[in-house]
Amino acid sequence: MPFTFKRLEIPDVILIEPKPFHDDRGFFLESFKISEFTENGINTKFVQDNISHSVSDVIRGLHFQKNPKAQAKLVTVIKGKIFDCVIDLRKNSKTFGKYFKIIISDNSNFSI
Repeated sequence: MPFTFKRLEIPDVILIEPKPFHDDRGFFLESFKISEFTENGINTKFVQDNISHSVSDVIRGLHFQKNPKAQAKLVTVIKGKIFDCVIDLRKNSKTFGKYFKIIISDNSNFSI
């Protein structure tokens, strides 16, 4: 399996670690594979892919949507590093107010 999936304390927040294949040219990794994601309980249909570039010390923004416009996100860093924080704002959730924070970098290759 080219991924490790780690379920976090907040339901539906999953740390995804791809396994790169290294050789003398560099490396290759799969960043998304629907069969692996589905097998690990990620049944989201990703319908849009965005890439942003930020200069140092930029706060990109807070992202929160309510139904019917809620959407799943897959965050990956291509170059550099980011500090990412997920907070459960669902008032009826057992984990309301809980948070998860991580630094994701081009060296870790993690996605969340």
